Amino acid sequence: MNQNQIQNPETQIPKTPQMNDRDFLNDMLTTEKYMTSSYNVFLHEASHQQLYQDMMNIFTETQNCQRELYNLMFKKGWYKLEAADQQKLQQSYQQFQGYTNQFPYQNTVQ
Repeated sequence: MNQNQIQNPETQIPKTPQMNDRDFLNDMLTTEKYMTSSYNVFLHEASHQQLYQDMMNIFTETQNCQRELYNLMFKKGWYKLEAADQQKLQQSYQQFQGYTNQFPYQNTVQ
């Protein structure tokens, strides 16, 4: 396994032409990500308060479901992450730290 990858041991599944548990979970996770993103756009543009609140509740449920699916896939080793390179993180931090002098209220941002 790559040193930069963060992953649990992979739960083995049969390799067949039919969809397996990993395929179904991956499809569900992708759908939940899409739905969360779409609800987010709606929330940015909603003008009616009650409709906004109802959609916010649905968004929260969808986001929680997406997180549970991600956690399950990660636990089974079907979702892996790349460890961040510390040097790249430091470079990004320094780059964006330099932008703070462009804020209109410099003394209020920490």
